[in-house]
Parts: sequence; C-alpha cells; structure tokens
Amino acid sequence: MMGQGDIIFKKLGLHERTDYAKYLLLADEDENIVNGYLLEGEMFSIRIQGKLAGAILFVFQDETVELKNIALLPESRGKGIGKEIMRFFIQHYRKEGYLKMEVGTANSSIGNIAFYQKAGFRISRIVKDFFLQYGERIFENGIQAVDMIMFERKL
Repeated sequence: MMGQGDIIFKKLGLHERTDYAKYLLLADEDENIVNGYLLEGEMFSIRIQGKLAGAILFVFQDETVELKNIALLPESRGKGIGKEIMRFFIQHYRKEGYLKMEVGTANSSIGNIAFYQKAGFRISRIVKDFFLQYGERIFENGIQAVDMIMFERKL
C-alpha cells in the first residue's frame, strides 16, 4: 500500500480486478471496452479515510504511462482529491523512470478537459470517432461524445 495523507492506494492483483470493474464503469460507461483493458497494466483501489472511494488504472508503452481510467465515487468528487491522486502518481511514475503521461477524455467531458489542463497536461492529438464504437451514444453537457481528446505531460 502507498498513500498520500488520508488517501491510500492498494495495487490490485489480476484476480481482484473484476471486483473493482464497477468503479471503472463510473468513468467509462461501456462494459466491453472496460473489460478489454481491465487486466492490462497496473490497477489500484483508492481509499479515503479508510472508505473505498474508487479505482485507477494505468497502462504502459515504452517510456509512456497512460492513465486509462480514474473513477471516484460521486461523494469524493469536487474536493481536490483527484488533484492529489494525480500529483501522487505523476511523482510515482517519474521515480519509476517514465518520461511522459498520457490521458484521453471525450470531447463532451468539459470538466475533465479543464481538470487535465490544470494538472499540467496539454492536448497532443484527437482520435476522431473514438466513442462511436461504444454500444450506446454518450451525452454530457448536452454534447455527444464522438472524439477522444488526448493529453500528455512530461514527468
């Protein structure tokens, strides 16, 4: 276990991950898509003051770590917790020798777009029509999720 203050992260083994898939579905609504990456990379449970608050999953390619999914329960959002989590894992993976972190979010996820830019990420590319592969159409803020905006930051 590792942590930062009241936030504790537990690295999950492959056999534990299916128990946490429901948390990842809070941030990525398509179960088939989540199941496609559930067993990749490193996944951690997130506990705040002893209570389970969500999960986070990273995948790796060369010297890049990609934040594939971060999901916090609604009652844990808007309190600066996501910012603390990002700060922790940016430092963690920098120490592990990774040079860059990437993350993608929907064109409709206005809050996420702002969050990642505040965390020091910059838009690196757009994956057109990414969300059209999802089983159901996704709408946020009155906007259909169609394209994925990819962000990156140096570690």
